[in-house]
Amino acid sequence: MKKIDVVLGLQWGDEGKGKVVDVLTPDYKVIARFQGGPNAGHSLVFDGEGFVLHTVPSGIFRKDSVNVIGNGVVIDPVILMDEIRAIEQKAGDITGKLQIAKRAHLILPTHRMLDAASEAAKGKAKIGSTLKGIGPTYMDKTGRNGLRIGDILSPEFQERYDALKQKHFGLLAQYDFQYDITEYEKQWMQAVEALRRFQFIESELVVNEYLKNDVPVLAEGAQGSMLDIDFGTYPFVTSSNTMTAGVCTGLGVAPNRVGKVMGIFKAYCTRVGSGPFPTELFDETGESLRQIGHEFGATTGRPRRCGWLDLVALKYAVMMNGVTELIMMKSDVLNTFKTIKIATAYRIGGKQVDYFPFENGEELTPVYREFPGWDCDITAVRRYEDFPQAFRDYVAFIEQETGCPVKIISVGPDRSEIVLR
Repeated sequence: MKKIDVVLGLQWGDEGKGKVVDVLTPDYKVIARFQGGPNAGHSLVFDGEGFVLHTVPSGIFRKDSVNVIGNGVVIDPVILMDEIRAIEQKAGDITGKLQIAKRAHLILPTHRMLDAASEAAKGKAKIGSTLKGIGPTYMDKTGRNGLRIGDILSPEFQERYDALKQKHFGLLAQYDFQYDITEYEKQWMQAVEALRRFQFIESELVVNEYLKNDVPVLAEGAQGSMLDIDFGTYPFVTSSNTMTAGVCTGLGVAPNRVGKVMGIFKAYCTRVGSGPFPTELFDETGESLRQIGHEFGATTGRPRRCGWLDLVALKYAVMMNGVTELIMMKSDVLNTFKTIKIATAYRIGGKQVDYFPFENGEELTPVYREFPGWDCDITAVRRYEDFPQAFRDYVAFIEQETGCPVKIISVGPDRSEIVLR
């Protein structure tokens, strides 16, 4: 019986998961998303073209792949159908390649309004929501009020929808917030009808059946480990479990069925929205990282906050996820830096710690170790031996500190610009 392999982000999202899954998919028949919603933006670049996926797994452009949207994902039918239409313009009909879990929860138009109203009411304390309705949908899920994909097939669907909508109207009345869902609701109902052509599945049965029949399955995470609802920089986190544990609850596989865990990180750090970011740079170096790395959100377009690699947070994410191998992205962004820094510890309240603490706000000051930069263009390198020594020293230090081998190194945005070890 096969085990399910996992690929996920180890930082605050935007690590480059889309490209990696796209590169890995030839080895997997099934690619399954296990959490998150359309707040994800997985960027793929191939044939000189860019493409951003939000809900559909990143294997969708591979010829014979099966792509599963798992029960842990929350789905906005409008966004999903827009995405499907865009994919089909490039890849043709994907009806037979996409399966959707019946237990996946639906994002209603009123969930989006609740998200916007709640964020607006927070003022300066806002958490940086993408305003896609994801938080309120997960709240309805845990509050046992939610509507699910499987409910679309029920003759009582409209009745259940109306009841939940009325509940949301009651909640919205508490806010000083103007809204109108008329147009979006119309689009939403049309999108729900359009989704009926896809296969709605008991994903827990289907995924386990694939594994039982030795079909290779790759679980794809969204966002990043430091945004996990339990172990991230709370409350500036997402609403789901972004770590390996989320694979078990978001797809319905047992912990002993998890195989390789491939953790993706950037050679530096970025973050979108509010929240702690110990190594954030507010100077020219930070701006250089942003411009060279094109650090603007794939979903929101917001400029990303940039900083040096935080090894304390990375080691924490490696431990929590049970990472077996590392994948380093955007190494080429550091090509022109004379000196590169890595945070190896924090100072907090007069003492130095080398672990990720509960207190992770402004009171943390990073302790850095400096490395000489490689100061040359590595985008054409395709064999590890051909990297400059300074680059290999940087990689070796990360491997030594995390106890994990760096198996894949990305040196550019295209799927071909990659070094496999």
